[in-house]
Amino acid sequence: MGNKRTYRTKELKFKVALEAVREQKQVSQIATEYGVSATQVNTWKRQLLEQGPQVFSRKSDNKEQSLIEEQQELYRKVGEQAVQIDWLKKTLGIDL
Repeated sequence: MGNKRTYRTKELKFKVALEAVREQKQVSQIATEYGVSATQVNTWKRQLLEQGPQVFSRKSDNKEQSLIEEQQELYRKVGEQAVQIDWLKKTLGIDL
């Protein structure tokens, strides 16, 4: 039977990668300290350096805003349909 896969939290990955970027310790020291391989530390460091600027991009703000606008539009449509249903019930004399 194989080894059980160990999952690391995003906070731990960020912390390890940040220490590797600071270069105050050797990668092997960081790996030993956190119980991960040196290759994994280097991978997380590379990912942080490559994807770090995306944290400050406005795309996430735009995506959030578009989701809020879509949600408001859906609520508006549901409200309109509720009014139409109530009007039809009243007009047709249907009691449910």
